Amino acid sequence: MDAGGGREIDVRRLGRTDYETCYELQRELVERRAADEIGDVLILTEHDAVVTLGRGTPSGATSGVDVPVVEIERGGEATYHGPGQLVVYPILKLPDGRRDLHRYLRDLEEVVIGMLGEFQLDGTRRDGLTGVWLGEKKICSIGVAVRRWVTYHGLAVNLHTDLSAFRAFHPCGLDPDVMTRLADHAELPPTNLLGEVLIVKHFCRVFGFELPPPPTLSFGQDGESGESGDLGGSGFRPLPLL
Repeated sequence: MDAGGGREIDVRRLGRTDYETCYELQRELVERRAADEIGDVLILTEHDAVVTLGRGTPSGATSGVDVPVVEIERGGEATYHGPGQLVVYPILKLPDGRRDLHRYLRDLEEVVIGMLGEFQLDGTRRDGLTGVWLGEKKICSIGVAVRRWVTYHGLAVNLHTDLSAFRAFHPCGLDPDVMTRLADHAELPPTNLLGEVLIVKHFCRVFGFELPPPPTLSFGQDGESGESGDLGGSGFRPLPLL
């Protein structure tokens, strides 16, 4: 699954975003990437609570949901995004040799499987069900769209996610009890930063990009660490929301 390296990707860490603002940013970047005005981009974010409806969502599937609901053009059914979940949106112009959406979905799964392996966990696939599983539980949902061979939407990995948010509907058409989160299987820091670093590492491995430098950390007078205002390099950079 690994590709040859050497390409660069612009990794944009947005922190917490509302869904619609980030969705509009994706659409703008897709147009710019299709026109070759920019290179490939990898968006990392964490959304305010929202349920998104893919093209396969049955009518009335989210009638009991009490958070915002947004219909979008990705594949799949309804899923939840919210605090404690790492959401990854690759804006990639697929090259001629990789214009196969089934392969692209399997490659996204491989990224998450690689990340889980860093915690000595065996992520698996299920026939006919896109996403990544730990045993009988689903930890990652995937739904994508492609325009002029530029990808958008992507994957969501439950890190510290409040799983009760899935109980108001059937996520991806499944029983809500099937969902799990990484915090229930491994020791995690309280933020998404470690998950972001590992996702970027394995995304670069699978898709053949150069690994960008990690974010720098600053230490306050109390000795607590935090991300510095200047994340440096061409990799991890903050981006003002449009």
